Amino acid sequence: MKWLSDVSLTPHHTFGLPAHAHAIVEAHTVEDLYAIWQHADDLALPKLVVGEGSNLLFCQDFQGVVVLNRLNGVSVDDESDHWILHVGAGESWHNLVAWSIDNGLPGLENLALIPGCVGAAPIQNIGAYGVEFCERCAYVDIVNPLTQQTRRLTRDACQFGYRDSIFKTDVMTGWVITQVGFRLAKAWQPVLKYGALADLDPEQVSAQTIFEAVCAIRQAKLPDPRECGNAGSFFKNPVLDAHQAQALQARYPEMPMYAAGEGKKKLAAGWLIDQCGLKGKQVGGARVHPKQALVLTNANQASSQDVIQLAKQVVDDVKSRFGVTLHHEVRFMGATGETSLEAQ
Repeated sequence: MKWLSDVSLTPHHTFGLPAHAHAIVEAHTVEDLYAIWQHADDLALPKLVVGEGSNLLFCQDFQGVVVLNRLNGVSVDDESDHWILHVGAGESWHNLVAWSIDNGLPGLENLALIPGCVGAAPIQNIGAYGVEFCERCAYVDIVNPLTQQTRRLTRDACQFGYRDSIFKTDVMTGWVITQVGFRLAKAWQPVLKYGALADLDPEQVSAQTIFEAVCAIRQAKLPDPRECGNAGSFFKNPVLDAHQAQALQARYPEMPMYAAGEGKKKLAAGWLIDQCGLKGKQVGGARVHPKQALVLTNANQASSQDVIQLAKQVVDDVKSRFGVTLHHEVRFMGATGETSLEAQ
């Protein structure tokens, strides 16, 4: 456990916006978590567990303790037809994906270069290029540092949905993700149904090839947070009932649309934003990325309010033109806990 003297949150979230916390501490073990929650001076303060801060927008200073999850470690169980990976929640997600490919454990390659730590993956049920985290999840270990109770949630118990899970509900208040289990089939099958990956030969392709292709695509389309602050995809792709989606497609035949379960269709939020002419739109120091409309960036010393006002304009313009309400994928943090764009 390491308490940091500098309480600036700027280096601890990829947006790089100016914000501060009452206190910041690193947790390297579960015992560290117990000690932090029992720390006398901060016992009553709210706690916020952060990995790499790749999906956070601090709307104001956080009047509590930010706990940096640094629980590391990777081990593998070799079963008859699959491998089980046991991974500490503080491990880098992309480093895990690269390590798994290097060690002949394919299955995560479509999820390469997603920023953040492993512990954030189940919260968001991250997904990309035809694969979602839930499809590879075996379990999620959690602990309540205040009561020191531990639990192992099965994949079904996690209640995964599109960029959603039980970890976003009040049921999980006070619980911290400590370890994630992955089930990777030995009979590997490539997933090539999305975008440019469809051009790869399924008979010849390897997990390494897919990994490299996904990295190249993401690097070409998305800004590097180390060079231009951002939190990746800011908005979720909206899911509509088939009747509403068909009505929109009749008006806009070129509109991208994907199956999203029985009676549902998923639209491309980036396309909707782009059609509103918002690429490059700037409010203060915040800007819609010129190459990928789904990403809002800290282009020039933006404030949290700059990003909030820009996000509101995007939502309003898309709603006005298409009658579709966008919802943010990025988690909004207020002074004492999670909030929303609508509450700002």
